[in-house]
Amino acid sequence: MQFETVIGLEVHSQLKTNSKIFCGCSTHFGAEPNTNICPVCTGQPGVLPVLNKKVVEHIVTTGLSLNCTINKTSVFSRKQYFYPDLPKNYQISQYDMPVCEHGYADITVGEAIKRIGITRIHLEEDAGKLLHAIGSRELEYSLVDLNRTGVPLMEIVSEPDMRSPEEAYQYLAALKTILEYLGVSECNMEEGKFRCDANVSIRPIGQKEFGTKAELKNMNSLKNVRDALEYEVKRQTELILSGGKVAMETRLWDAATQTSHSMRSKEEAHDYRYFPEPDLLPLTLSDDFIEQMRKRIPELSTAKKDRFIAELGLSDYDAGVLSADKALSDYYEKAILCAGGDKKTYAKPLCNWITTELLGRLNANNTSIEESPVTPQSLATLAQQITSGLISGKIAKIVFEEMFATSKAPDVIIKEKGLVQISDESEISKLCDEVIAQNPKAIEEFKAGKERAIGSLVGAVMKKSQGKANPAIVNKILKEKLS
Repeated sequence: MQFETVIGLEVHSQLKTNSKIFCGCSTHFGAEPNTNICPVCTGQPGVLPVLNKKVVEHIVTTGLSLNCTINKTSVFSRKQYFYPDLPKNYQISQYDMPVCEHGYADITVGEAIKRIGITRIHLEEDAGKLLHAIGSRELEYSLVDLNRTGVPLMEIVSEPDMRSPEEAYQYLAALKTILEYLGVSECNMEEGKFRCDANVSIRPIGQKEFGTKAELKNMNSLKNVRDALEYEVKRQTELILSGGKVAMETRLWDAATQTSHSMRSKEEAHDYRYFPEPDLLPLTLSDDFIEQMRKRIPELSTAKKDRFIAELGLSDYDAGVLSADKALSDYYEKAILCAGGDKKTYAKPLCNWITTELLGRLNANNTSIEESPVTPQSLATLAQQITSGLISGKIAKIVFEEMFATSKAPDVIIKEKGLVQISDESEISKLCDEVIAQNPKAIEEFKAGKERAIGSLVGAVMKKSQGKANPAIVNKILKEKLS
């Protein structure tokens, strides 16, 4: 029996605001436990929530960017649940009347574009954080940090349209990119600002009815989501083939062991006993407000990729790499601007320096592009110096190493180390004469018709000049002398 995988994702993205969703407490990450709290977010008697306007602006721009219908009226509800880290013991969320519905996001699967439906996008508050101290039986206890309580979340619920872990990975990557371009979320998964719950089931190929789904939680990277889904598909397949049944449950993913284990039975909507939040009026949006939010939408990654191809002459691959991350595309465009002149002159060289030299070192040092020791201005200057013939490509790599290590400007490094390229033909001619005299065998091979023999002579001249000789001029003079 062969099975088809069915995956739907629920993404919780922390919205980028200075204050929480229903009070004025700070959303700053990393503060001392229980310092960013007040009577509202700790659920004290008699307090009233007040909706943060910035949260509404963010969800509407997101909904428009994901092709959603924006509901002019939406309602907040109380989601009843035992939350040990949410003092009210209910969560203010949205249920049957969310802000956004019926959207989609397109992903690339092989050579094809696949459309993933988005059921809804709604607002809710986050819960706090439990810290478990486990020692001897007498010393087992848990501490609660309520700083995250009330932090604004936007939940994006997809349709069960994904048919493989790779499709889920691509959908999450596309979603993350859109949110970062919009500036509505930092999407830092390590800080819990972009979290994913995955619902996965399998069914015999050809069957219309869905199989029993399991929910996967505790995934803090796109890779973990893909790994967890691959494991779960294999687990469910083996379970059914051995005569067992898949339980509807929530499972936790352990990245260290690459396995999942059962956490609890999965709840249904009625288990939460939703009812309208009595302390918040329905959220009403005007046509004018929605249009204002539409005008705020910047150029997104797909449009930027197309522009890089059309205006700068980049390949589909290069444009895709540079546009996939907003910070990276911003860095690249700043470098192009700093280089000046015809953009196409520096488009490909700067792309190569960024994608091969710079990103390789940043990844090795676990450093983001925003923290790069090489500024866009410095990289543009380096590209200018290569193009002008001041330094060779080989010398440029030496200079770049020093730039990355010290953050110094390339012109400073070139001056300090005396790395200016030799382009004086008389000086290069002398070096060529010395090399010709020292390499009679290569001369004989060249005269015998072996054109590639000149390569060893060029290499010898470059070595003698410590890499400073202009290779194009070296090549020209050697050919003149040998012919």
